[in-house]
Amino acid sequence: MFGKIAQAQKQAEEIKLRLDAITLEGTASGGAVKVIANGNKKIIEVVIADELMVLERKEELQSLLLISIDNALQNADNVAASEMQAMMNAILPSGLTSVLGKK
Repeated sequence: MFGKIAQAQKQAEEIKLRLDAITLEGTASGGAVKVIANGNKKIIEVVIADELMVLERKEELQSLLLISIDNALQNADNVAASEMQAMMNAILPSGLTSVLGKK
């Protein structure tokens, strides 16, 4: 039992390192605003098209940033969930993972 716990902790750390290396992006307005995050939901970069960098478009830019950030973080959530599911499948007996996976 303790061996499985230690194995799970080690794999969780490995997953965290893998997620740090994965980059995902969220975009809005056809790519006019792009937010790049890693798999651990850390925002790495924000790219904004020059035409949005005017005071008259401030509210539009704010909305597009929120959309892009939300998209990037949702993509990170999806990747993290996939990595965790793979870890659980590797650790738990196959019968148990099929029972836990059912809703």
